[in-house]
Amino acid sequence: MARELFDRMPERNLVTWSTMINGYAKNNCFEKAVELFQILKDKGIKANETVMVSVISSYAHLGAIELGEKAHDYVVKNNLSLNVILGTALVDMYARCGSIEKAIKVFDQMPERDVLSWTALIAGLAMHGYAEKAIWFFSKMVNSGLKPRDITFTYLLSACSHGGLVEKGLELFESMKRDYGIEPRLEHYGCVVDLLGRAGKLAEAEKFVLEMPVKPNAPIWGALLGACRIHRNAEIAERVGNILIPLLPEHSGYYVLLSNIYARTNRWENVETMRQMMKEKGVKKPPGYSLIEVDGKVHNFKMGDKSHPEIEMIERKWDEILRKIRLAGYTGNTSDALFDIDEEEKENALHRHSEKLAIAYGIMRTEAPVPIRIVKNLRVCEDCHTATKLISKVFGRELIVRDRNRFHHFREGSCSCMDY
Repeated sequence: MARELFDRMPERNLVTWSTMINGYAKNNCFEKAVELFQILKDKGIKANETVMVSVISSYAHLGAIELGEKAHDYVVKNNLSLNVILGTALVDMYARCGSIEKAIKVFDQMPERDVLSWTALIAGLAMHGYAEKAIWFFSKMVNSGLKPRDITFTYLLSACSHGGLVEKGLELFESMKRDYGIEPRLEHYGCVVDLLGRAGKLAEAEKFVLEMPVKPNAPIWGALLGACRIHRNAEIAERVGNILIPLLPEHSGYYVLLSNIYARTNRWENVETMRQMMKEKGVKKPPGYSLIEVDGKVHNFKMGDKSHPEIEMIERKWDEILRKIRLAGYTGNTSDALFDIDEEEKENALHRHSEKLAIAYGIMRTEAPVPIRIVKNLRVCEDCHTATKLISKVFGRELIVRDRNRFHHFREGSCSCMDY
């Protein structure tokens, strides 16, 4: 409706354009936001800082670094003010697009920074697993006289979790109220659960949840369940599942997580129980998609989707990649695949996961040393993670994958997440 009214307007000023672009960005219609920005430019209208914040934020969510860099150039060439809000948006964009070095460079160039600017950088460092750097910038922020906010600690604790800094993370959690007067919120307790769980301290993590002064919510129990998957602890997972599934009976991810844990510990009767529960309640796993930017255009891949104009070439390229990584030792791992299909179907489905199609397209259309950057809406499954490590080694390519939880930097057969 808003776009129809906008299109029918006989005259539009910059405020009108800004409102429409910002509306798209705030409602997660990022491709529409950048499409409208292009129309604005084609009409010779100069964007202001407000428009650019919405556009740059949209590029951040799409993982479109080439377009983001062009937007940055637009800011410089048009002498727009690198104010706190615009500067922070650029820091966030570069971090979300996988270039933490450029994020730090923009941050250092900002004439003025507020606590949200520092927090955006700490968040970026956390996503990339640079825990020590995140703590260093936090100390620098505090020494500059700025008081951290609760969101600052969310990202700081996340950084410690991804970096395996258990003691430091617990120390920072304790310092929130003691040193800064910030009452921990549920998300901070969730970070501590994740911190302990990632380190394999599952009993401590469960005890922490049970002794929390506030009632744990589903994401907190979910963090513990995710740790059980990694460390293959079916006993704690079952206790957590009995609490978690009634809390969110329509959330497919928890059924799949619990089923994967059962499958990895050869508890096939429990796997079947999970499958039946999902079927009876009509719960379906959300479709995964992967985005890749090539030559300034964002391509969206979904498993089983044949709509891409080059899909036949892409699938042939993936088959070629598959042959080469099999020679390097790859065997399909179906433990994370949907559990209501047989093994042959599972393996075929694995080889058409959205990120594998995106990687094949990236290898087709780009050359080293340009990194292949992919944004995925779901967690990277174990099989895709293993395959991508081998692809980075066999093809000599750097692959940067942003999934629902963090960044994975694949180089020479290894990943920055250390396989967690």
